[in-house]
Amino acid sequence: MEEKVKYEMEFVIKASPSLLYQYISTPSGMSEWYADNVNSRGEFFTFIWDGSEEKAKLLGKKTNERIKFRWMTDEETDYFFELRIQVDEITKDVSLMVTDFAEEDEVEEGKMLWENMVSDLKQILGST
Repeated sequence: MEEKVKYEMEFVIKASPSLLYQYISTPSGMSEWYADNVNSRGEFFTFIWDGSEEKAKLLGKKTNERIKFRWMTDEETDYFFELRIQVDEITKDVSLMVTDFAEEDEVEEGKMLWENMVSDLKQILGST
């Protein structure tokens, strides 16, 4: 298996951290922008897109701050994806920080996918 590279992205979101957290940490919130449907059982989340399913394990979360998952297909690795809420201390601007991994030739594709998904999220939040 090819080594994956880590990449990070920042999206400014005009919404309160607590509202944003609901959309990045709950199955109902994530199914509005991240996947067609999301189910959870304990620490295991199932993400469904166009009939295909991916399972992820919740690695950790902190209310109104961050949530971190590892795909079950990456179980033997250190790869993860994390959604982190960052608030600028001076301007109070809220940003969604995305950390993810992809094979080197798929990083741009991964970034475009995140841009599209976060664009949907912003629309839902009225943060255009």
